[in-house]
Amino acid sequence: MSDFQVVLDTTWDDETLIYQYKFRDSIHYDDTDGYLVIGGSKYMPGIRGYFGAIKYYRFGTKQVKNPLYPKSILQDLDKTHQECQEIKAFTAAFMKGVTESHLTSPIKTGFCTPHFIRLWSEFGEKICRQTWTLETQLKYSTLSHYLITNEEKLRTGSLGMKKLGSALFEQAAGTVFTADQAQIKITSKLTSLLQVSSCFGNHKASLLLAMIHLSGLGDSVNQTLGHIYSLIGASADNRFALMHAGYKHAQGIDGFPKDMDMAYSYYSNAGAQSNIDSFKMHGNKQYTLEYFYLSNREDINSLKHETNDFFQYMKLKAVQGDTESQKRLGDMLYWGQHGISKDISSAVKWFERSAMQMKDPSAMYDYSILLMKGRGVKRNYTQAFQLMEKAAAMGSISALNGLGWYHGTVLNDHKTAVKYFEQAALNGSDDGMFNLGIYHLSGKNPDNPRRNEIAAFQQFLRASRLGHVGATVEAAWYLSTGSLEGMSQDAERAVMMLKKVCEQNGHLGFMIREALQAYLQGSWQEAFVKYVLAAGTGLGLAQSNVAYLCEELNLGYDCHWRYHNYSILNYHPHSSALLKIGDYYYYSSSAQKEDSLSLVGRAISMYSRAALTGSPQGMYNLVILAQQGHILPLSVHGLFNVTHQDEQKIVVEKILKRCVEIEDEDAVTPCSLALLGVQMGKALRKMSQNGAQLLLAYASLLSVFVVIVTVPLQMCLGQMNSSRHAVALRARTSSVSRDGVNLNRVQDGITTGTYRAAGNLVFTMLNGEQWLGQVSDIAVTVSGVCLCTLWTTLLYHLL
Repeated sequence: MSDFQVVLDTTWDDETLIYQYKFRDSIHYDDTDGYLVIGGSKYMPGIRGYFGAIKYYRFGTKQVKNPLYPKSILQDLDKTHQECQEIKAFTAAFMKGVTESHLTSPIKTGFCTPHFIRLWSEFGEKICRQTWTLETQLKYSTLSHYLITNEEKLRTGSLGMKKLGSALFEQAAGTVFTADQAQIKITSKLTSLLQVSSCFGNHKASLLLAMIHLSGLGDSVNQTLGHIYSLIGASADNRFALMHAGYKHAQGIDGFPKDMDMAYSYYSNAGAQSNIDSFKMHGNKQYTLEYFYLSNREDINSLKHETNDFFQYMKLKAVQGDTESQKRLGDMLYWGQHGISKDISSAVKWFERSAMQMKDPSAMYDYSILLMKGRGVKRNYTQAFQLMEKAAAMGSISALNGLGWYHGTVLNDHKTAVKYFEQAALNGSDDGMFNLGIYHLSGKNPDNPRRNEIAAFQQFLRASRLGHVGATVEAAWYLSTGSLEGMSQDAERAVMMLKKVCEQNGHLGFMIREALQAYLQGSWQEAFVKYVLAAGTGLGLAQSNVAYLCEELNLGYDCHWRYHNYSILNYHPHSSALLKIGDYYYYSSSAQKEDSLSLVGRAISMYSRAALTGSPQGMYNLVILAQQGHILPLSVHGLFNVTHQDEQKIVVEKILKRCVEIEDEDAVTPCSLALLGVQMGKALRKMSQNGAQLLLAYASLLSVFVVIVTVPLQMCLGQMNSSRHAVALRARTSSVSRDGVNLNRVQDGITTGTYRAAGNLVFTMLNGEQWLGQVSDIAVTVSGVCLCTLWTTLLYHLL
């Protein structure tokens, strides 16, 4: 076979398109084995349109039907396209009329609608010039009103056809909430504005319409319209709409059939665009996606800005010559990290200062790349190469890859380039692995000029595990087709890989940044709309933040529940969403007696998934349920090294130990307290099994009782002794004159006798008190010895 062609009859334009591709050499293709592509491949461009499941039969003449969607959806889709054509024609005629009336007629002319005729007549005669019917004008009354309101902008050209879609979307996004900003209100005016915006190529409007109809935001669910606008956005190659369609097909939700091949077709397109976007990440419309959860105050408090004390301190250290501060400041300004706005020129200055100290190889490499590519600085290959060589000599792995790129791209020395790429790849550079894979794929390696797809795939797969976007796109293609010898098709794995790298897209990061900034500035409604758009792509962060805003804005429990439910459908959901859903199931189980066991089982499943992500709260919740007698799932057993034979108490202890390891060791946490209680109980059970230790425990309890009795008694006796001593002292001094002379010698005998009798009584009482004191001291000593022995034994069992 040397050439083939595809003939396609289109639905809406009634025309036949023919695509033809000629191979350089004749090839043999076994159509009973491998992968057959219809509608686009690496050899032939894809066809812009809508594709459903396609079945290929080698033998037989039976007609094969592969419906895309139900006939009603296709009919409505056709109707939507026709309406877009009418809207564009209506707008073009209006703008043409505005321009012509301004240029050619001194008479006051314009376009009339029934609503404005009376108003215009009050200000003088106005001639109405329009080429459309009254029915068309009424049908698109929202658009008519907008155009008339902005007639001056249309006349001056400040609002043209290209800007119209964005302007309509911005106005529509501002009317999602009611006047009191307390509830979502989806009106016909809002949907009309979004529909027109979609027609003019703003496919954020298409995605928002799809989200409104599929999620029922402020209105009832309409899956037909949701699917229509999902298709419209995806057919226009909008990144977010492609990710949205891929996500829905991968999960099989909201009426989309679960189809991994279909999901891959959308994600592969978005992944290819993300790969291109990754080379322009320094642009102002792209930001690295940063994960800040609105429900987590630590995340919000960690944000920095130009007036922040941390930023100012880092700037001071950088001015003083600290290399690490200079490099970090450059990164924050170049990429716009941690809430800092991008400032490429300032970033380049800090990169240069840190690199020129010749101390940090990573700083030297960063600046050399800027010099090579001419980003923010004049391109200088010579200086860049010198810096990169020094950085590589000092141990920079990235510099090895950079040297390979320089030799291969600039010097066209592929042999040296491959040598550097191999060194970089062996040392863990994802860029080095990817570039080496490209050489295997192209056959440009002079030492091994044969094309080797298997070796290329292995390098792409290694780099994809490290998050390389381009390598992931290439590896996913091979997994989706299963075209390599010895490798089976795995479309689901391909989708998982692509979803992960698509969520690194800089435009999505920009959307999330705008949403976060709106939230921090108090514009929660604006933040809500932007997070909803990002949530439509399947991004768990955005879905969790929408759920949080649903709760904070009192938008209803359905809104809150729906987006938490969306977020847990992701391959790697955030633990906070899993805990929320788990709590919902657990507390619902106490209210519903009939289905309580099933609900508790779902709660355990959510807590287990949270625990698998490393959530201490998830582990603690599992412990509580295990102590209540519930059986934990098998997935938890592997994480905590638990077997089927282990008793529930052993399972609980192992979970708590892992929880304490994850938590802050210096802090007192619920897991640490619970673990102490479990270990204390375990130690006491061991002591109760030994007769001598059990006797010691009883003796310790008895000694504690003795101490409780004797110590207060000893204190009372001590107070009585002090009072008697004071009385005796007063009696003795009462018979003595102020100047120390005895005034009554006659009574010496009587007084002496009295003192002797009192002294004997006091002596006897003192002997009794001393005896009681000694007994108390002995009891306290014995109690202390018993308690020390008991605690020593207890600590022995604990350790």
